[in-house]
Amino acid sequence: MNSWMISGVFAIFVLLASTGLFFFVVTRGALVLRGLSADSKSESSHVYPIYSNMRLIKLVDFQPIISAILLFQYHHLVSKIVSELKQMDLRKKKVLITSCAFGNVIPRVVKAAVESGAERVLIADIIQNELTHAKSKLREYDGKVEFVEDNATAMKLKDGGVDANVIFFLLHELPHDLKGQALNEAGRMLAPGGKLFLAEFHRPQLWVLRALSWTYFKVFEPLGLALWDTHDPLNYLEATGGWTCERTTYFFGNFQIIAATKK
Repeated sequence: MNSWMISGVFAIFVLLASTGLFFFVVTRGALVLRGLSADSKSESSHVYPIYSNMRLIKLVDFQPIISAILLFQYHHLVSKIVSELKQMDLRKKKVLITSCAFGNVIPRVVKAAVESGAERVLIADIIQNELTHAKSKLREYDGKVEFVEDNATAMKLKDGGVDANVIFFLLHELPHDLKGQALNEAGRMLAPGGKLFLAEFHRPQLWVLRALSWTYFKVFEPLGLALWDTHDPLNYLEATGGWTCERTTYFFGNFQIIAATKK
């Protein structure tokens, strides 16, 4: 092997290793250290620094990076939610986005909701920096969007106050005892006939992809593995008896969109 090829392979290895180390430090690694501090019991103690520190938010929230993290399925996942919203009659109604997310999902969801007649889109997040960052993407919708600092597992919004609720890759980051609470709150805030759109990871069909995903979760986000079985959100919703659910999977089952209608 030529020396330039060896150098190239080594450079790629260093790049990948550095990227992996960076994401470990600002995700699970930070939570391990935080667990040793007095702040480990706060309601936001499970939130990664990558979602709370404004410098990190701006550094990572770059569409190609976000798309790559989701194996370039990001566009398909968001398009499914947008398509569903466009089919709803949201005139004089409210839409909720529970927890901010990186990429263009929030602008696209807000645009679809407004075009479907929604009088107001509420964006709720436990971290103020996330709300500030989301606001910078939505300047053209001033007057249509309201930003609320709130906890997805104990929301202050009234019962039945919204007709659509979008939760984009939040559950896999929540401690197991809070996953169900977030889904309960999502249902409480929806009006009868309202729809919950939930985007999340899913158990892959291919064993190779399953092994790679298992490794990723074990290293970076161990709380996400429960979505494969014990804390499958669709099973949880159906077990409550108050929902009609439909699941669509993507990329050999690695991702899912659950569209749940409240009875």
